[in-house]
Amino acid sequence: MGCTALVLAVTGTTPAQAGQRAGAERQVLPAGDGWAAYGAGTTGGAAADRSHVYTVTTWEQFKAALADGGSAPKIIRVRGTIDADGPSCDSFAVPGYDFGAYLAKYAPESWGRTTTLDGEPADSPEGLRRASAANQDAYIKAEVPANTTVIGVGKDAGFNGASLQIKGVDNVIVRNLRFESPLDCFPQWDPTDTADGNWNSEYDSAVVYGSTHVWMDHDTFTDGDHPDSTLPYYFGRIYEQHDGELDIVKGADYVTASWNAFEDHDKTILVGNSDSAATAAVDRGHLKVTFHHNLFRNLVERAPRVRFGQVDSYNNHFVAGDGYSYSYGIGMESQLVAEHNAFTLPAGAKAGSILKKWKEAPVTAADNYVNGRRTDLIAVHNAEVPGETLQSGAGWTPALRTRVDPARAVPGLVGHRAGAGRLG
Repeated sequence: MGCTALVLAVTGTTPAQAGQRAGAERQVLPAGDGWAAYGAGTTGGAAADRSHVYTVTTWEQFKAALADGGSAPKIIRVRGTIDADGPSCDSFAVPGYDFGAYLAKYAPESWGRTTTLDGEPADSPEGLRRASAANQDAYIKAEVPANTTVIGVGKDAGFNGASLQIKGVDNVIVRNLRFESPLDCFPQWDPTDTADGNWNSEYDSAVVYGSTHVWMDHDTFTDGDHPDSTLPYYFGRIYEQHDGELDIVKGADYVTASWNAFEDHDKTILVGNSDSAATAAVDRGHLKVTFHHNLFRNLVERAPRVRFGQVDSYNNHFVAGDGYSYSYGIGMESQLVAEHNAFTLPAGAKAGSILKKWKEAPVTAADNYVNGRRTDLIAVHNAEVPGETLQSGAGWTPALRTRVDPARAVPGLVGHRAGAGRLG
């Protein structure tokens, strides 16, 4: 099928009609707007010709548009909410898989808490779980090619249960979309994860994996209709079916996340996913990421958790809710600059918990406001958290910033403009 024919099949419009809202869909990242502006900058699919502009309303159409034309510049316009999670979890299950049998086989009172399930054969309950999980993996993941802009049309565009894979490519823009977190149908029980074991899930709403020049702008990430509070417990542990909202890993570089809303989630954002020597060899010198004018609301942790890299986080508003643990995780060889941000904490939450030290790494944290008062985040952390002394001074000064707003103005600005459906 030729390119023009695929456009007609996918959009149901002529190529000329598919180019509506050209002002937004052909916008490029402004010069100097965070790390994604470094070098050649980020233009996504702005140079797409008319035969590579698509309007999609289903998951199948979206995947077809992504695959068409390879890495030629393309613009994919998402209209309405697209369900990407399949008919049901049962539709992914392989013959013979039975969750009751899984629970019976691996119950701690019989299996114990010292042996992992990794060596279980293909015909075991764990082997059947793995095969079922592979079916879901193939369905809900969508590979985004280089030189692509994915943009929502109007105020209600987005995906339920999708996992966008921005993997090993350059020059991608994702804007004006609402992502309801994927729900892992087949979490794995790991008896050795903590003293009590844990259920571990897959699927981030979006993952930037070894990619460069990526701009995530005016998107909303949320657990939506399936918050953790609705999930059951097995073996005394929550049956965790969510992973991250946005992870930036495996040597990814030059990423800007601006004017997004990250809401109602536990483990929200990772920048660098491991302390291991193999990971360090890939990540050192990379993972340069900017977060600005984002809303982080009702999250538990990882906003973000940082390993390696140079992360600039400014003009964000953090609104803590029930279960709040921390915002910034200071990890292996991280170089975090957190400036001009606003934090709204409920009664009982301490400002010292905003920073969480995982590894020895200095931090720059200046001109931040907590509940309307200017607060030295490092000093209050060191005073309130025994045994976790943080050092000041990340060792670099961000140069790629456009407008820096007064921290006191951030809650109003971000509250009115961040998230999907608010693209000006």
